Amino acid sequence: MSEHSATETATETATETVTEAAGTAQTAGSAGSAETAGSAGSARTSATGPASATGPASATGSATATASGSASAPLREDALRRDARDPLAKLREKFVLDDATVYLDGNSLGALPAHVPDRMADVIAREWGRLRIRSWDESGWWTAPERIGDRIAPLVGAAPGRIVVGDSTSVNVFKAVVAATRLSTDDRDEILVDATTFPTDGYIAESAARMTGRTIVPVDPAAMADAAGPRTAAALVNHVDFRTGRLHDLPGITAALHAAGALAVWDLCHSAGALPVGLDEHGVDLAIGCTYKYLNGGPGSPAYLYVAERHQGAFDSPLPGWNSHADPFGMTPGYAAADGAVRGRVGTPDILSMLALESALDVWDGVGIEDVRAKSLALTDFFEECVTAYAPADRVVSLTPRAHGERGSQVALRCAEAPAVMAELIRRGVVGDLRRPDVLRFGFTPLYVGFADAERAARILAEVLTDVPADVPL
Repeated sequence: MSEHSATETATETATETVTEAAGTAQTAGSAGSAETAGSAGSARTSATGPASATGPASATGSATATASGSASAPLREDALRRDARDPLAKLREKFVLDDATVYLDGNSLGALPAHVPDRMADVIAREWGRLRIRSWDESGWWTAPERIGDRIAPLVGAAPGRIVVGDSTSVNVFKAVVAATRLSTDDRDEILVDATTFPTDGYIAESAARMTGRTIVPVDPAAMADAAGPRTAAALVNHVDFRTGRLHDLPGITAALHAAGALAVWDLCHSAGALPVGLDEHGVDLAIGCTYKYLNGGPGSPAYLYVAERHQGAFDSPLPGWNSHADPFGMTPGYAAADGAVRGRVGTPDILSMLALESALDVWDGVGIEDVRAKSLALTDFFEECVTAYAPADRVVSLTPRAHGERGSQVALRCAEAPAVMAELIRRGVVGDLRRPDVLRFGFTPLYVGFADAERAARILAEVLTDVPADVPL
């Protein structure tokens, strides 16, 4: 599958949608690959006027705007028009979803692809039930980690043979950070860590630092390039901030780290399957990511590890299990690492979860990641437009950058009453999630979320904000 596999017509249609949602458009280079982006001064329908392209955008609307009647009709009609010409709209049929729910939590757990249960029934009844141990060979179980890694590779801009699937994201973070320090030199005694990172990454990086005799240096991603120096062994950075949805500059930060002689380790949990990454193109050294968000692999589905080809020969895993041995069934007491990305394997793979993931990836056949990105930007633009039009004044403020080159595929709204508001949203059929104490998160998965979903979510949010009084106890 190619990142550019969608037809030219489909790409043009998706780009038109982005342009319409963002106002006057321009091509902006940033954080992964070329994408159509809204101009810093593009006109938007907003009670607060034009937004800055770099600072957080206010999502507060006019006090006189209401989410019902004539105020919402134009945006509802606009949403239906957008959905009618969306080249990705038919993909929604491939997922188990219900019309009563607007599901905007795919950045936590992706929806179930409808064909996966039948595939898993066959795996359990035939491959496990009848073939039993023979399935390691006859059903391809043994080679699943590399085979599935090669299917993920085009979605993150990697060539075949550079990704292996298995273990959790946390375990792969540990492998990657320790391996990065071992690829460095002893005089480089610092590991830079994204100061806004998902907590587990920080916990594990700290443990890896103790194990390798390094010191952790927390750094804001915006300052990462300047912080790298002669003592930096490696840096662990999140591509997209899990709270705010801010997209960090992967090409620029990677280049700056390399200029300082350090290695770049990227966490792709909130970007893989939502936007182009370009691991090979931008010279990333190591990367990890989960598969249960935008890749829809299922709860607890295995994560993956990317090792750049130039590092594979020297990659020294801190968890050298029998599955990564050059001769795993030789059962020799001494360890000899296998060649290639297989070195990232540890123990026996979790076959049921792994094969569910493999089946789930079928929904990507014929889908271009550039088209997914175009729709993602259009959806998040449109959702913010609807929130601006509908929401009571001063109740929510967007934490997500409005500039396309700085935005992932979610919108985060600060709301003082966030816990009560999210609980009521879910009760009314809009499923997002909460990051305490005051962040409402809405994830937009372009494979199954449409513009009518975005409009409905914003309209119900406005109703909830009207019904939940300000300063309600959390």
